[in-house]
Amino acid sequence: MTRLLPDVFRDPTIRVSMLAIFAFGFAGAATSPYQSVVGIRELGLSNGLYSALIFCAAAVNVVVSILLGNLADRIGEYRTMMLTVAIFGALGYGAVYIVPAQATFVLSALFLLPIYGSLNSLLFANVRVATRGMERNDVATVNSGVRAMISLSWVLVPGITGALLVNSESMLPAYLFAGLACAACFGLIAVFLPRQNGTDAAATRHLSYLAALGQVISPPVFVRVIAVALISSTLHVNGAILPLVVTGAAHGTVADIGVLVGIVALLEVIFIVVWGRAQRIMSHVTALAVGTVIYVIYLLLLGLASAPWHMYALTLVSGIGAAALISIPITYLQDLIAERPGLGSALISVNIFLSAGLSALLFALGTAVSSYSGTAIIGAFAGLSGLAMLLYCDGVRRRR
Repeated sequence: MTRLLPDVFRDPTIRVSMLAIFAFGFAGAATSPYQSVVGIRELGLSNGLYSALIFCAAAVNVVVSILLGNLADRIGEYRTMMLTVAIFGALGYGAVYIVPAQATFVLSALFLLPIYGSLNSLLFANVRVATRGMERNDVATVNSGVRAMISLSWVLVPGITGALLVNSESMLPAYLFAGLACAACFGLIAVFLPRQNGTDAAATRHLSYLAALGQVISPPVFVRVIAVALISSTLHVNGAILPLVVTGAAHGTVADIGVLVGIVALLEVIFIVVWGRAQRIMSHVTALAVGTVIYVIYLLLLGLASAPWHMYALTLVSGIGAAALISIPITYLQDLIAERPGLGSALISVNIFLSAGLSALLFALGTAVSSYSGTAIIGAFAGLSGLAMLLYCDGVRRRR
């Protein structure tokens, strides 16, 4: 079997991390489509409380990811920390399923699951350590392969979960599936992930937690994070307006939405690997710039779509561009604090939080001054703004 894999994936640490990231993605893919249904419709949370809860949970996840990433760097190994946070995931999802109440849902969403969410950046930090000494091209290939496992989970799991729950009166079993995925993730790490002896002194030099936060928000780092967040926000804008454009200006049906999302998700898995190979011949910044331009073109064309076949024709452009925007920033962000894998990988969570917040502002602005189609075009210009910032920062760095 290993002969079918590229050499870089034969490392047991990388292989186990890929399986663990799939299990991590499984938990999110099983519950995210039904989270609002469970919280609002089944447990009776108000729309305002649910919105505030989700925002606060995202903020907690960012802080926890930075703190735990810094702690893992100080300890010098990531396995123990990953096992710990995997337990929080099993407890969080399991609690909602076993004790379905508003208090349980709030406790889980605000405390247990944000801690579990830091597993994403810890897994990428662990892979980062495993790829030390590899050529830049191989590092990009590994990161692309690991990120593709999350996309693969989103291709497979929502449909399987929906099929299993099609005759169920409650969506709560989705939380049971997620809890089992967390248990599987714990088992993979505990049994199969090779133990670490600690990293070198450069990676484990002690930083206080305030100093770690200060390093994240230092101008050389944070400006670049904002630039990447603006680019990544285009993905969130598309996620919000695609169903509305399909059933509105494009005159499609609700069934078209599911088909389109599935097609794009499958294309993402394929093209994530392609972008990993593309980075063998171009820098991360160049590859991200090309991917951003492709996705901007997609959003501009989305704003002009007026028939269902337009939407299906755009899936290829969307899949190519989205694959770049969800995979390439991982390596770029990690490189911003390259000497500290845990803290550098925590920037992935910071990017997710900031890009989601920026997309909410863009959606509010776009729908206030234009239509949903117009919002797509506004999102495209936001992506171009982020790209301009990124290229400017890269140019300044090169001149120094």
